[in-house]
Amino acid sequence: MRSNRFLYWSAQLGGWMSYGLLIFLATYANDPNQLNFKLFLSLALFLCSGIGITHLMRTLFIKWGFLDLKLTPLIPRILLFSVVGASFMALINLVATYYIEGSLDKDFKSLNLVIDILALSVLFTLWNAIYFTYHFFRKSIRQEMHVLQMQASQNEIELKSLRSQINPHFLFNSLNSIRALIDIEPKAARESVTKLSNLLRTSLLHGKHPFVSIEEEIELVKNYLDIEKIRFEERLRVEWKIDPTAKDANIPPFLIHTQVENAIKHGISKIIEGGRISIEVQKTASKGLDILIRNTGYIDKSKPETGIGIENTLRRLDLQYHGKAHFKLIEQDGDVLCSIQINDK
Repeated sequence: MRSNRFLYWSAQLGGWMSYGLLIFLATYANDPNQLNFKLFLSLALFLCSGIGITHLMRTLFIKWGFLDLKLTPLIPRILLFSVVGASFMALINLVATYYIEGSLDKDFKSLNLVIDILALSVLFTLWNAIYFTYHFFRKSIRQEMHVLQMQASQNEIELKSLRSQINPHFLFNSLNSIRALIDIEPKAARESVTKLSNLLRTSLLHGKHPFVSIEEEIELVKNYLDIEKIRFEERLRVEWKIDPTAKDANIPPFLIHTQVENAIKHGISKIIEGGRISIEVQKTASKGLDILIRNTGYIDKSKPETGIGIENTLRRLDLQYHGKAHFKLIEQDGDVLCSIQINDK
């Protein structure tokens, strides 16, 4: 509020003093002999009355809600206020001239007063146009910022919702894996429950943040694969290719984890002899990231993957990187390749 008040008074005083300077220079150019005490006194009264009247108009504009009006009803009101303000100021100047000079100019006519009013009306209309233009500009910026804040808030809510969907999805898959072990390998099932408990504790903390480091994400994925290895044993082979310089880079939580889950569920688990999962993370020359998850299997085109897996990942990448991240899922050389490219934000 203080900055707005300072800006207003700076513009108000600066504008009227500049106008007074123009009158002074015009008078000096026309006849330097006219520069006397009476002229300076008249000019001072003129500027004070102009500042007072425009400030009064601004006060009434705010009090009567003119700042919230649309352009069509606002224009006639501005013109009316400009004419009334100009008439009031012309009368003040007339009275001031009478007292300063001791009498009115012998050549004074009513037409002179009308001309003064018209000239001042133009001046006040210009003042009002500048004032309302500035106000509408600031209002437009505030509305734009409000819209952006609303969008950011909605995006954050959606991101939290998307992240919250992942934990139940992960828990469901992990419990299915442990259930398969209960009858055939009770000891392995107990070990899996313990590991799952630790993993869930970590994942709950993991999901509270909009971004996590590659190192944290890889640690979570390794813990998950340890549980799956109990079920698949030698049928599951894992390869890691992690660029050491990429470990501190940040990505959305569960980004790699979700694709590894999909590789297990839709790839390895459907192959009797099992298969291989390769996880590769490389830093690009532009300080972005290339993430590749390759697994043995194929894409079942009759049952396209929908739901939380790919759709969740696509939506989160779109919300958090605004078109600077790209996701691709293809078949290549007998494997399924998931590619995620993230450019520097």
